[in-house]
Amino acid sequence: ILPLFARLSAQEQEKIFRPTNARRIVLATNVAETSLTVPGIRFVIDPGLARVKRYSYRNKVEQLHIEPVSQAAANQRAGRCGRVASGICIRLYEEQDFELRPEYTTPEILRASLASVILRMKALRFGDVETFPFLEPPQKRAIADGYQLLQELGALDELNQMTPVGRQLSRLPLDPRIGRMILAARDHQSLTEVLIIASALSVQDPRERPLDAQEAADNAHQKFVESRSEFQSFLKIWNWFNDAVKNKKSNKQLQENCRSNFLSQLRLREWRDVHSQLLALVHEQGWRLNETPATYEQLHLALLTGLLGNIGYRADDGAYYQGARGIRFYLWPGSTLGKKAGRWVMAAELVETTRLYARCLAQIQPEWLERVGRHLLKKSWGEPRWEKRPAQVSAYERATLYGLVVYSQRRIHYGPVNPVESREIFIRDALVGGDFDTRAPFFAHNQKLIREIETLEHQSRRADVLVDDSLIAAFYDRLLPKQVYNGITFEKWHKDAAARQPKLLYLDKDDLMRHEAAGITTDFFPKSLLLAGIKMALSYHFEPGSVRDGVTLSVPLYALNQLSAEACEWLVPGMLKEKTHQLLKSLPQRLRRRCVPLPDYAAGFCDRMLHDESHFGKGALLEALIADIREQTGMTPKAQDFRLETLPPHLLMNFRVVDDNGRMLAMARNLAALQAEFGSQARETFRQLAQENPKKAHHAASNETIPDAGESVTPAKTENLPQPDEKLTTWSFGELPELLEISRGKQSLIGYPALVDKTTHCELAVFDEPAIAESTHHAGLRRLFALQIKEQIKFLGKNIPGLQQMGMQYLSLGTQEELRDRIMQAALDAAFMQSPLPVNETEFTARVTQGKARVGLLLNEIARLASQILTEYTQLQRKLQGIKAHKDAGDDIRNQLGILLNKHFLTENDAARLAHFPRYLKACGIRIDKLQKDPARDARLMADWQALAAPWLRTWRERQKSGGPPDPKMADFRWMLEELRVSLFAQELRTPMPVSVKRLQKIWESMQR
Repeated sequence: ILPLFARLSAQEQEKIFRPTNARRIVLATNVAETSLTVPGIRFVIDPGLARVKRYSYRNKVEQLHIEPVSQAAANQRAGRCGRVASGICIRLYEEQDFELRPEYTTPEILRASLASVILRMKALRFGDVETFPFLEPPQKRAIADGYQLLQELGALDELNQMTPVGRQLSRLPLDPRIGRMILAARDHQSLTEVLIIASALSVQDPRERPLDAQEAADNAHQKFVESRSEFQSFLKIWNWFNDAVKNKKSNKQLQENCRSNFLSQLRLREWRDVHSQLLALVHEQGWRLNETPATYEQLHLALLTGLLGNIGYRADDGAYYQGARGIRFYLWPGSTLGKKAGRWVMAAELVETTRLYARCLAQIQPEWLERVGRHLLKKSWGEPRWEKRPAQVSAYERATLYGLVVYSQRRIHYGPVNPVESREIFIRDALVGGDFDTRAPFFAHNQKLIREIETLEHQSRRADVLVDDSLIAAFYDRLLPKQVYNGITFEKWHKDAAARQPKLLYLDKDDLMRHEAAGITTDFFPKSLLLAGIKMALSYHFEPGSVRDGVTLSVPLYALNQLSAEACEWLVPGMLKEKTHQLLKSLPQRLRRRCVPLPDYAAGFCDRMLHDESHFGKGALLEALIADIREQTGMTPKAQDFRLETLPPHLLMNFRVVDDNGRMLAMARNLAALQAEFGSQARETFRQLAQENPKKAHHAASNETIPDAGESVTPAKTENLPQPDEKLTTWSFGELPELLEISRGKQSLIGYPALVDKTTHCELAVFDEPAIAESTHHAGLRRLFALQIKEQIKFLGKNIPGLQQMGMQYLSLGTQEELRDRIMQAALDAAFMQSPLPVNETEFTARVTQGKARVGLLLNEIARLASQILTEYTQLQRKLQGIKAHKDAGDDIRNQLGILLNKHFLTENDAARLAHFPRYLKACGIRIDKLQKDPARDARLMADWQALAAPWLRTWRERQKSGGPPDPKMADFRWMLEELRVSLFAQELRTPMPVSVKRLQKIWESMQR
């Protein structure tokens, strides 16, 4: 100011800086932009700048930039002084700058959004805005932006014609965005709240934040803050002001109340006035306000309908939000959401000052964008593929809204989206590729033909027998109508088409085979070979470099040693020519030239060998070839002259050794190596097969006394049975008889032989009770199995998962070492001890082979189950400490645990029964929880259960004392009682079978008959 002030005369300077005038300068500066005439104003200071509101058509945001004012605005400012007397205007810019400025301020129609103008003109039928004779016609970009906004709001369709929504929107004298919110609120049952928010957005924010009391204002406004939405803050302010108005004693008190809460009473009144006008307008339309408060989703869905262009997605670094149409914006510094703003937000307005800021924010869900802005989503599809199970072409769908990804990787049915491409994929992958589940007869017929020709390709080692897939696809494409693109449409069409023409889609061999491959047959490629009196299967595969390339012979294990390598050198008749050709090529030049042309000689050799079937496969192939060369040429090459290492791998027989179940044990082209590796196992298998079936009983003829249970005995005339002191570490004897006749004096007794576990070995003993023999034999046979896989058991015992933790939980029952042994025993039972148990060496060896591969997995499964049981048991023990006041119930639960869990529970129960233990223990825990709420109910149910359990428990204990054999019915009833506990005390866990007190009472009565 000082350089300009220096230009004035001394009298003028003194006049300006009189005390009364200094105040008037400031006042004049404040009113310079208004239309007021204030008496006494003599001086105006004009900085030449103004904050002008402009609408950015590109970014769709309001801009508040500081710009130089026009000459007309500057003159207007100068006219604010000297209304009643001469005055002075001090301009803080050069006169040349003033002269270069535009003469007039840009009209508002050129710097505002035209959406409301276009909508109003459409409603009044004034014609198109492009042809309307405006004094200052708006730019085409502004017009296009207005149309785009109205299409976003659903007011105009793609042809810029008014929609029903647009006609309703035109009746509301509001900004189209706010009007659209109100229309959506009617549908989302949130009209009450949206009217309040809409009227708030139409006036200036009533919250005040003076520079000298910012912290106090923030504290006062804190009670209006909502953690997820600043829109809801308006509702809180509205409710507060309504309460203040209702409870006011005077207008002065209301004014003081507003001032203490840093709210402008004038703006609040203006807000109420606008709301009352909107409310009257709504009543005129006959719209009903929602009586119940709207949910967060209902409210913000309505708001989002009008603010789809003001959404944003937080960037990965969280510094900014990616907005619609590629813009970036930041949260307004005064936002109450701050860092708590969600991944997706919407804003009431985007204003650009120093940065592009979003004001009045709320968190939203991306699913809402799809619901509200479905008509604006830009969808793309990728990775179309055929899916057999739903019989359709699926693809991943990606949708964007103004460049923001709303969702991606959504699996959709691609047929309706792109029927042409879906039809091509359906034909290529489903019909041609065979990946289709249909009962149509043509499909099975065509696929069978294709497999036969593919087999012919493998056999002939040619990849040009089957026609290209494109030709097969063209066959289907010619016959299928355009509307067939998935399984449903195909089946519907084919049903009618097949009724008219049954053979419509049938292919034949001529259609599938190339013309140049027409002479290829399978006559010289047999499906099996008869070797060592056994028919062995052959399979063919054409894939150079693969281990399966060539011809593969499936050899049963028991026939491995009987197989002749010489017979396998001939391969099959169809491959003999190629192998002969390669053998001739491996000869030295001086010998090879006597057989040229080699292909012709190889073909002649094959004809001579195949002409008489007695020649093919007899003796060594090299010897036959050497003899033929000597006969045909008079030359006698040696076997060393043929370089066998130069033969391609597919010209050597591939041997696949299989067991009795058809499972592959090994595969190689070196027969000698396979015989060396599996020779002993093959001999043992062959011996077991050749051995006669053993007798089922042995009769003792000695006069020895009958041994006590568990005492060893030497049965007379028991062939192949071990001696009493013989330590058995494997099944080295014949079939174990079910019965032994034992003579004691003149009496003949029947004994039951069983293997007895002696830890390091087993011995044979005779028992007088089948049940005891069975249990003893079970443990002995388990030990015999364990001795076969000692190293595996040693390794598994050191690697039981979670053993240390389970050992701590098992301390009340036994030691960690005991737990480890129980888990190992249970794993051996599960792997080897399935019924029926082996009774001879053959079955024993087979069971070892089968169980060895499974014992590790079974051990881990049992360990997992044991850990689950012990964890439930430990938690239950802690719960029992909290019901000391309920002694009877606590004792009953402890008795139940004592019967369920002891140190042998893993071996006394099979895996199927152990699987129920966690449920039994959980039922106890649920019982404890319910007990504390209703002890009377627990006592009543416990009395019902004990009335049934008492007779069973008494009978069970008596049988235990007498040492009698276990009764299966008693054991079954014992588990029914456990299920009854679950049904009574934890019914929500359910039981595998229906149980009730009455049902079990009837079962128990039937057992006593």
